[in-house]
Amino acid sequence: MFKQAPWASKDEEKKPDDQDLNSILNADQRGELTFLIASATSSMRKVIDDAFDANQTEAPDLIGDLTGLSDEEKIMNPNVDTSTADVEEFEKQRKALEKREKEVSGPKLQELKTASLKFFDEWRDAVLQRMGEVVNSKETAIKQKAKAKPNKQDPKTKKLSGGEEDEGIATALHDLYPPIETSLAKLPEDQKLLILHSTLLLLLSLEHYIAHSRVLLLYVTSSLGLTVQALSEDETKIAKGLLEAAKQMSGDAEAKKKEQENAQSRKWKVGLATVAGAAIVGVTGGLAAPLVAAGVGGVMGGLGLGATAAAGYLGTLAGSTVLVGGLFGAYGGRMTGQMMDNYAREVQDFAFLPVRGSHKKFDSEKEAAQEDRRLRVTIGISGWLTEKEEIVTPWRVVGKGAEVFALRWELEALMNLGNSLSTMMSSAAWGYAKSEIIKRTIFASLASAMWPLALVQVSRIVDNPFSVARARSEKAGIVLADALINKAQGERPVTLIGYSLGARVIHSCLKSLAERRAFGVVESVVFLGAPAPADAADWRIMRSVVSGRLINVYSENDYILGFLYRTSSIQYGVAGLQKVVGMKGIENVDVSKIVSGHLRYRYLVGSILEKIGFEDIEMGEVMKEQEALRLVEEEEEKERKRREQEQNAKTEEEKSKSAEKEAETMEKDVEQKNQRSMMQYAAQKLRISK
Repeated sequence: MFKQAPWASKDEEKKPDDQDLNSILNADQRGELTFLIASATSSMRKVIDDAFDANQTEAPDLIGDLTGLSDEEKIMNPNVDTSTADVEEFEKQRKALEKREKEVSGPKLQELKTASLKFFDEWRDAVLQRMGEVVNSKETAIKQKAKAKPNKQDPKTKKLSGGEEDEGIATALHDLYPPIETSLAKLPEDQKLLILHSTLLLLLSLEHYIAHSRVLLLYVTSSLGLTVQALSEDETKIAKGLLEAAKQMSGDAEAKKKEQENAQSRKWKVGLATVAGAAIVGVTGGLAAPLVAAGVGGVMGGLGLGATAAAGYLGTLAGSTVLVGGLFGAYGGRMTGQMMDNYAREVQDFAFLPVRGSHKKFDSEKEAAQEDRRLRVTIGISGWLTEKEEIVTPWRVVGKGAEVFALRWELEALMNLGNSLSTMMSSAAWGYAKSEIIKRTIFASLASAMWPLALVQVSRIVDNPFSVARARSEKAGIVLADALINKAQGERPVTLIGYSLGARVIHSCLKSLAERRAFGVVESVVFLGAPAPADAADWRIMRSVVSGRLINVYSENDYILGFLYRTSSIQYGVAGLQKVVGMKGIENVDVSKIVSGHLRYRYLVGSILEKIGFEDIEMGEVMKEQEALRLVEEEEEKERKRREQEQNAKTEEEKSKSAEKEAETMEKDVEQKNQRSMMQYAAQKLRISK
């Protein structure tokens, strides 16, 4: 089939290192591959269906097959032992089911479901058609689609190959993307890697690499018995291959000559660079496809797929630097121009800061930009700050498999909140109040609105900063959604991670993406201590625009979050304090044992990501994070003992009077901290501008 390519010689003989899927797989195996793709996409479609199905929940189902029967029929059913049945729990589940059915049958969710499935089906058809063109035929692909069924989770753990991998990551891959039974898994490892690599190139030939494509590759990886590391390494190699080819193109004299001779051609300049103010790497658009193929094929090394085959699989992407630039977010350079001006009207200090570039040194900015480019993007969002470095520092734990950015937003509001929280946490009022809250649990305090008087007296220290920052987080989320829709990060799968109000930014972003029907943009999301509703209706909306993992990390010991959220709509729950229930597709992770308070998330990002089997982690940075937490805890323990001694020496009347005085002192402390922080930031900006 590659003979049809304008740069392929009809008389060229296939070399051993220039194999393709047709040469390593027989007809039956090629049919098996298209069936694997069809089955994986069928499983992916079911995830969307389940999110809008009232009967699909993670909770044990006491109703089961009795749904739809009358009360008399339920009582007479021989499968129900009325003497041992938990009638109260049965009735509770019945009412919950009725509520869910009413919820999902509403026009808003039904329209969202229809739009989500329409987008998915169009993408799926394009994938199967492309696979059919290369592997066998379009007709075969259509038949395989009709036969494919969603995969059921296999309880057996398979031994993985393709490199060493952390057990948590391997378990997460197996559990979340259950292996689909296929004879291809028995092939030699080098052939399985070539299949995975070829599938990735074919997906890129669709002229994008959306989140659905990435999730499909995770299913293929799992089914072939390979590791996530193998996929991630292949993605990195391909990214570098495309960029290297683009670099070669810009200096190709023959291409320039042809461009000059062609009166119809025009020269395109695109920037392959980081979004927020990084160097622009200019490339020229009229480049010869064989040169792209040489770049991609050459960097693939021992995988066995040669330059001609790689170019054939990439299709039009192999001959267009405009498409390559769009894939990597080349036009994201505009974030420093008109787009940023528009965003600045809504949110102050909005920018994507490259995490790697912030602490790595290269001979040139161009080299730095190319070194860090990846086929995937991860954006970390901090929820409060005590120093400007905390915008970036927590996200250094994210590994090199993705291009990592930290989102800077509303710096002054987050500094004010962070300084207010840290000041209150060190107060005598908080030390006393915490011991009282523990006796009743957070939920009892939220439900009864009975908070210790000493704490209420100093609440003004944090209430206003939290309210201001939360309101601005809503706007920041909408702006982030707009930036992603406008392809500021290209057409690559995006993973979002945020703690505290950073998680609230993500909540707003996902709801805005859903409202604008922007599917396939976000691959996975990790909420850490989210000050957001735990209501299933909200999470169904967010689930529709997340192709992969949607994780809610919560702690029942997060007393600060409970106190800050006390004036909000607690009837919808608090995601950072509890499970999200009533639907499938949400991973609830209880970190109560390691998160004793809201401010702990800043120092536990890496440890939590490791716990959930996140695939990209820098363990060296996690260790630094843990050491920083140890030092913080030592200081807090010293302060706790000092406060305890002071409190024991006071009467109840003195405690009440001292709370008001302490509040006044804390307000002055916060003001001084804010001024100092902002002056330091302003001084740094001044140095940079020079």
